[in-house]
Amino acid sequence: MKRRFRLTRSIDFKRVRNQGKSYAHPLVVLVKLPLAEGRLRVGISTSRSVGGAVQRNRAKRLLRESIRPLIPSLSPGWDILLVARTPLVAAAFQDVQAVVQLLLRRAGLTNPVDEQSLNVR
Repeated sequence: MKRRFRLTRSIDFKRVRNQGKSYAHPLVVLVKLPLAEGRLRVGISTSRSVGGAVQRNRAKRLLRESIRPLIPSLSPGWDILLVARTPLVAAAFQDVQAVVQLLLRRAGLTNPVDEQSLNVR
């Protein structure tokens, strides 16, 4: 994911987590918060409850790769936080991708024009 689309500062992660609206799934939690600027930023978080360093890095890679192709079709003006849950480590990439698309649609972050191209279940 390109740097301009990333949440990088700890204070931004905390702000989105505390003030944002969340959408939960057994694999991933999506938290969104409106951004005054007209850009889109995405952050990915995993806790130690997900597993050791190898499992946490795998979870982050799965989430990062599942949202990367969807960024052009997302509505600008949002900070989005994806939080991995423990079962994510054992999930297949296709399942993670479908869950991320589902959560983005439930959160209303996809552009209506591009929604058909997302191939959402």
